[in-house]
Amino acid sequence: MRTIMLVGVVIIVLVLGKLFVFSKPGKDGGTNGKKGGDGKNVKSSGGGAVPVNVYVVGRESIENQIFASGTVLPNEEVNLMSEATGKLVKLDIQEGAYVTKGQLIAKINDRELQAQLQKVIYNQELSKKIEARQKKLLNVEAINLEEYDITSNNIKVLEAEQEILEAQLARTEVRAPFNGRIGLKYISEGAYMAPGTPIVTVVQSNPVKIDFTVPEKYTPNIRIGNVVKFNLDGDPSTFNARIVAVDPKVDENLRTLRVRAIAQNPDGRFFPGMFVKILADLDADKNAMMIPTEAIVPVLKGKKVFVVKNGKAQEVMVTTGLRTDKKIQVMDGLQVGDSLITSGIIAIKPNTAVNPL
Repeated sequence: MRTIMLVGVVIIVLVLGKLFVFSKPGKDGGTNGKKGGDGKNVKSSGGGAVPVNVYVVGRESIENQIFASGTVLPNEEVNLMSEATGKLVKLDIQEGAYVTKGQLIAKINDRELQAQLQKVIYNQELSKKIEARQKKLLNVEAINLEEYDITSNNIKVLEAEQEILEAQLARTEVRAPFNGRIGLKYISEGAYMAPGTPIVTVVQSNPVKIDFTVPEKYTPNIRIGNVVKFNLDGDPSTFNARIVAVDPKVDENLRTLRVRAIAQNPDGRFFPGMFVKILADLDADKNAMMIPTEAIVPVLKGKKVFVVKNGKAQEVMVTTGLRTDKKIQVMDGLQVGDSLITSGIIAIKPNTAVNPL
């Protein structure tokens, strides 16, 4: 029994000794060990400067390029229609054929107008003969001046009637207004025509127009005479077009500016309605202030960056411009030589002590 009691006393003494060892104060007044409750190294209450990467702001040359989508348009296009009423007696076209300016496309029955014109011509001839005889009689005072004036006036009236009939006859003919190609016809020979009846479309596709839009901020860089490059969808070849017109106002809904260029098309490679991809080389900026894109922090009122001043991070609002794959242009807010923070930005607040690496 005494042996059992001695063993129990020894066990109690050993347990108390281990507890004393584990609770022994350290040199810093706390418990021994270098880790806190979360398993991370505990830093002093004052903390140290945050290590950051910096980028020294400078100036460099950049190309000013913009990409846009465009559409091929015909240089000229018109939907030919009838001006007169009557039966279509001639339709001298072949769909898809080339026509020249002034070539006859369609003819409406004009027999009645031709007969009226012939009647006026006959009356003119008779009136001129009468006028010639009366002029001789007037010289010898065989007739009075009033009779001669009436005959002379009849000649002028008949000439006016002739001009009217010739104008009406011209309306019975439909001619090509310019060189181009005939489209698909809308009517056949023998149909009855009324004013405004569509006949066929004539399209001039050499050269072709190329319309595209650019954001309004590029308005000062778009100039008439500049050359742009374009590609057809699915075709790696590059073609050139020259800017010939710029819309005088910006689209207030899309905030874009419409631009028109002209491209030569001697081989008929470009068809009106085609989609094209535009590359416009604008004026290069040889003195641009470019910074890494990762330094930009979007905020509610715009964009900001952090710079190092007197060993601390300072917040600066900036205005940006052109963007490349890795850098962005700063228009306002920074100066050459500023030390721009490019890493650890999320954890940095104004006046945070930093240590540039």
